[in-house]
Amino acid sequence: MDTTWHPGEQALQASIGMRERMAEIGPQVIRDQMPDQHRELFNKLPTLLLGAIDATGQPWATMLAGRAGFVATPDARTMAVSTTLDGQDPALAALRAQGPGGPVGLLGLEPHTRRRNRMNGRLIELSDHGLAVGVVQSFGNCPKYIQARDPQVWDDAPPALAQPLGAALDDRALALIEGADTLFIASASAPVPGDERAEGVDVSHRGGPPGFLQVEHRLDGGITLWMPEFPGNRFFMTLGNLLRHPRAGLLLPDYASGELLHLAAEADVLWSEEARGLRLRITAGLRRPGALPWRWSEARLAPQFTP
Repeated sequence: MDTTWHPGEQALQASIGMRERMAEIGPQVIRDQMPDQHRELFNKLPTLLLGAIDATGQPWATMLAGRAGFVATPDARTMAVSTTLDGQDPALAALRAQGPGGPVGLLGLEPHTRRRNRMNGRLIELSDHGLAVGVVQSFGNCPKYIQARDPQVWDDAPPALAQPLGAALDDRALALIEGADTLFIASASAPVPGDERAEGVDVSHRGGPPGFLQVEHRLDGGITLWMPEFPGNRFFMTLGNLLRHPRAGLLLPDYASGELLHLAAEADVLWSEEARGLRLRITAGLRRPGALPWRWSEARLAPQFTP
């Protein structure tokens, strides 16, 4: 019996004729500990992406930041993050409510080298100054679709007061979405993920040329986003989760100002020869000005998006 992938992931793997192959390679590439090369990357990151799920079943994504070394791996099965945690962060609020044992999705992405690794696990402890997570799944990702950016300036100013947004958002939020070349998405295998190896919370990266997120203004005043699905590693962790639990947490960073835009959405997976991607109906938003202390260089588009 294949315990690496849950039924949502298996269904999408089967749809492209890769089910048997993924059943073979899954146990080889999805580990229960971090290999040394993953630990080396995590230990030098300027940021760390985190996904969590709240008591209503809504996933949230966020980005934590620090100087090199703020993420540590004291051993191959444990990650420790030392940074001041903002009480206004919806993903951290969800994780705090879950308590020890709560599911956590983590993504280590180094934008200037396009290296990235994932680690999904369970919360060990959380305080105002950091958290620790135990490994359940550890695996690598290729550098495709990542826009390269360099962290340049660190701003010590504390974050401003968070600003809740309605489902219709506002012009500033829409401008950030329409010009975005990078998005992070949190998803969960169930409203309350179980303890099986394939269950939990995941946070992943999506990149595209500026404007790859298409905005639809609905007649009811709401906003729907269309996000195309580009070919990847065929794990289908995000889409597989959304087939089972169709709610997503989106994060859009403003790399120039340090603002983070958190969005909650209802998700439909479209999977046909004509269109493959996600339709995301926004249900709520939260703007956190100055939440990201790093200021970054201009993006260098991924090779997949350059002529």
